[in-house]
Formats: sequence, C-alpha cells, structure tokens
Amino acid sequence: MAEQLISTAVHEQLPENYVRPETQRPRLHEVVSDAQIPVVDLADPDRAAVVARIGEACTTHGFFQVINHGVPVELMDAMLAVAYDFFRLPPEEKAKLYSDDPAKKMRLSTSFNVRKETVHNWRDYLRLHCHPLEQYVPGWPANPPAFREMVSAYCREVRALGFRLYAAISASLGLEEEYVKAALGEQEQHMAVNFYPKCPAPDLTFGLPAHTDPNALTILLTDQQVPGLQVLKEGRWIAVNPRPNALVINIGDQLQALSNGRYKSVWHRAVVNADRPRMSVASFLCPCNDVLIGPAAKLVGDGSPAVYRDYTYAEYYSKFWSRNLDQEHCLELFRA
Repeated sequence: MAEQLISTAVHEQLPENYVRPETQRPRLHEVVSDAQIPVVDLADPDRAAVVARIGEACTTHGFFQVINHGVPVELMDAMLAVAYDFFRLPPEEKAKLYSDDPAKKMRLSTSFNVRKETVHNWRDYLRLHCHPLEQYVPGWPANPPAFREMVSAYCREVRALGFRLYAAISASLGLEEEYVKAALGEQEQHMAVNFYPKCPAPDLTFGLPAHTDPNALTILLTDQQVPGLQVLKEGRWIAVNPRPNALVINIGDQLQALSNGRYKSVWHRAVVNADRPRMSVASFLCPCNDVLIGPAAKLVGDGSPAVYRDYTYAEYYSKFWSRNLDQEHCLELFRA
C-alpha cells in the first residue's frame, strides 16, 4: 500500500483519483488573497489587551497568528528542515512506516482516510503521538538522525505555548485562567507533519478539503515561502499569508463547545502549488479521552442555554473519524 505515497515520485499529470468533481474544486481565482488574519503579539506587556485581541480573533475568525510567542525561531527552522529531510528518505525506508490505520500512534500515510475516500487529497503526512514524550519517542522514525531530538524539543515548546494560550482564552471568556486546561483533563498531544508535493493541476484537487479540527487547539508551523492555508469567512475563502516567524493558531471543535458556541472552530483547507512543494507541521492539543466536555457552566444561563450536550472526547473523535472530512460540522451531531 505504500506505493500510494505521492512523495516517492514526480507526477507529470494528476491521477484521475485525485480529480475533484467540478462543483468541489477549489476555484482558486475566487480566493481573497490580501485579507488580514489577526496578529497577536504575545510579548505585549499589556496583558488585558492581549487577552482582548485573542478573544476578538476567536470570535471573528477562529484563527490568528502569534508573534513573539517564545518558541525559538532556530527551533522552528530546524523542525521544518528535519521534516523536509524525512520526506526525502528513500521510498523503501518510508514504506516501512506506512499505514492506513487511523488508530496507530505513529504512521506515515497519504491523503486523509484512504479506506473511506473516493477522491484522494494531494498530501502525504507523518502522524505522531507526542505526550508523554518518553512513551512515544522510541517508536518514532530513527531517520533522519536528528529527527527524534529536534521534534521532541519542538513538541515541548509548543505544548507550553498551547497552555499559555489556554490561559488567555479562558480569561477572554471571563473564566478563571486555569479553566480550559483543567476542564480538558490530561492533554494528549498529536502532530501531523504534512507534505504537499508539487502538483501538476492545483485547480483540480486539494491538499486537504474544507474541514474543522476535532481537537481543542491547533498550532501550525508553516512554510514561510509557500502559502496554502485558507480559511472560510463570511462565505469566502481567504488566504492565510504567513508572517515571518509567526505561528498560526486555530480554535478546534472542543473550544467551540466549551465556549458554548461563542468561539468558532472554522472551516479551513489546504490548496497546493504547481511550482513548489509545501510543508506544514500541525500540533494538536487534545482533551483526555474520558473527560466530559460541554459548555462551561458560567457561560450557560437564562439568556444563553447550552448549545451542546455533554460528551466524552473518545465519543467525539470516533464520530469524527467515521465520517468524510468535508461533511457537515461534526459538532452539529452533539447539539443539546
């Protein structure tokens, strides 16, 4: 099955099983290319202003970029470099890591869910579980030689940043700063190292089609030179143009539920490029599987009934993976 990896060959033509029906194509000429995604400077000494900007971004966009975030730029560059080195490994070495089983804790795969799809996506990806590191790192790829050390260091920094953002998000909702972190239990952490090879027909396919993230918070390190992430806002797709040394943050489905719908887990997608490959590294903070998730009690009252019922993350994640990526918002299935 590893022959399905698209990063092991150069493609002069787009294979038929990657071509989207005409009504489902990206319509790249309609994308808003010059929109501004909110940018939050985490080094701003005015804490209240930072909290307010994050709250506004979560309400209006569900996405924002952070600068001066504390993750060393040298480590971000090293993470992207080792990711490119991984996807340059010989095909026979990558084949040993291939799996299309979503339950595996470490796997190299392609598209999204090849067992269910009828049309594939122009993406190969390495999926890793990252917490606790001492449990999972021994099962990670041993090559490139720097992989385990670099990725571990990056994971630690991103986890700390995620918890800082949780505190600001809690405060922006009028909750105690520890609320979100405590409500979601012992956080799991996953990573998707996404490689989008050069594509011979970017207007006919996706890297990933429109979807929301099933987890709580996503921190995205993306190639500064090759944009590809797009976000749906008011019915139009807008390009996310990466700021130098910034990380892109997006609200996942669980924070939408916790905020009782105030904050939006928005539709986003990845498009591909005819001239250059693109890499992105998505870090996902995920609730504990058995923790009960629902709207914060303080956000539910006479004028604001609970929008969602309580559920476990295990129930949610199972439902998410049983569907196609671009079906209706999975949270719709958990309305109160």
